[in-house]
Amino acid sequence: MKLSEVKSALGKLETIAFQLPTGELVPTHFHVTEVGKITKHFIDCGGTVRNENVANFQLWNADDYNHRLHPEKLFSIIELSEKVLELGDFEVEVEYQAETIGKFGLDFDGVNFLLTSKQTDCLAKEKCGIPDQKPKIRLATLQASEESCAPGSGCC
Repeated sequence: MKLSEVKSALGKLETIAFQLPTGELVPTHFHVTEVGKITKHFIDCGGTVRNENVANFQLWNADDYNHRLHPEKLFSIIELSEKVLELGDFEVEVEYQAETIGKFGLDFDGVNFLLTSKQTDCLAKEKCGIPDQKPKIRLATLQASEESCAPGSGCC
C-alpha cells in the first residue's frame, strides 16, 4: 500500500485500527511513534547494486489508554513527514513489536489497516540458476523406475 492510499483511507475513517496477520487487532491505545523514510542501498547476490525507499510507520503500545490516535492526527503527521523528510509516495512498511521488531507490509480492507506478512526473496534468480517458476512436468510422461515409489511397493 502506498502512502497516498493510506492518506486516502484515513480521510474516510472515524477511528484507526491495525489488524495483525493472525486476525488479532493491535490494542486501540497504540501510538505511531515514528513516520520515516527508510533507504536501503545494497548489492544483491548477483552483484546488482539496488536502492529501495519505503515509508515506515512504527506502532507502539503504551500504558496511555486516554490518548487514542485519530485519523486526522495521523494524516497531519504523514503530511509533515512528506514535507520535512521529502517523503515520496512510497510503499508503506510497518514495524510492530513481536518477539523482536516485526516488519509488515500494509493493506486496507475498508475498515482496518491490515499488517501483512513479508517474505525474503532472491532478487537475482536468473544469476543464481533459480527458475522463475517450477518447471512443469507431465506426470504421464514419467516412466516408473526401480527407484520410484509405486503404490503397494512398500517404499512409502
